[in-house]
Amino acid sequence: MMGAERPEAMLSAEIEAWLEWLATQRRAAAPTLKAYRACVHALLRLADGRALPALEVQDIRRFVARLHGEGLAGRSIALHLAAWRGLYRWLIRHHGVRANPALGVRPPKSPALLPRALSPDQAAALLDPEAESALEVRDVALFELIYSSGLRVAEAAALDVERGVDFVEGMVTVSGKRNRMRSVPVGARARAALGDWLAVRAQFARGGERALFVTRHGTRLSPSGIASRLARRAQALGLGVHVHPHMLRHSFASHLLQSSGDLRAVQELLGHASIRSTQVYTHLDFQHLAKVYDRAHPRARKADQAGKGFPAKKDLPVGKGSPAGKDPPAAGGGGSGESDGDG
Repeated sequence: MMGAERPEAMLSAEIEAWLEWLATQRRAAAPTLKAYRACVHALLRLADGRALPALEVQDIRRFVARLHGEGLAGRSIALHLAAWRGLYRWLIRHHGVRANPALGVRPPKSPALLPRALSPDQAAALLDPEAESALEVRDVALFELIYSSGLRVAEAAALDVERGVDFVEGMVTVSGKRNRMRSVPVGARARAALGDWLAVRAQFARGGERALFVTRHGTRLSPSGIASRLARRAQALGLGVHVHPHMLRHSFASHLLQSSGDLRAVQELLGHASIRSTQVYTHLDFQHLAKVYDRAHPRARKADQAGKGFPAKKDLPVGKGSPAGKDPPAAGGGGSGESDGDG
């Protein structure tokens, strides 16, 4: 059993053992492990020398207030609390710690942030221009694949040339979060762009290199390298927005949902374990419809909203269409505002 007299020991053995357990037993991804390590180190900083088993609920609440005062958003604090709860659960199970002081502590509320997606026109403006170099041929193939199949950037970076993309079946198979495998269709344009890249890949790839997408030096292109190339292309083409790889994944989901309305299918294609993760795109779809309404409906224009289109409540007729004492339902308007986020 851990004693309260060992705060410094928590910096090494127990934390490293917990992170190793997350990696091997829970199959946590490297970015998750990195984030959890930072969260636990924040806990140690806030504890200021006190042993973690000695902390109580009021201490955790005070730490949350400190983090909020330091400028952390509610979502970031929620991640910290999740890491702390997980660490304490593991310590209770494996080291006899008696209580989990992070249980029941809630983060400050954050405004709901929706993922930002490109419009279909913006996606076309990003992907349609022809490549002017062999490396741009690679970039177009990569970005077409991410957008066509809704891949995470790490999934695209991990693809190998000999496996993953099946040109005969028109499918790509990737290993997602917690090593969950999924197969997703690859569109015709993405297949054509991949064929163009494979025709010139040998100019760059080192002998024996298995990566499908390689750098100018012949090694596997990293997720950060992909993000840098995408942002640079968007800027060069004058899109006017910062484009990151996950925005292509958001755009895939949003455009597919707008066309099909099949939320379950989008969930499967994205590889979401829970439908709740996919439901955020229904809000994006509503925003799209609300914007169409605002642009097209004669009673949704600003001049009408200023007084010409909507009568004051006292002028509303009372009758079959408007029961006495009740306001009529609002038309259009709400939901057309746009907030950004990553998800």
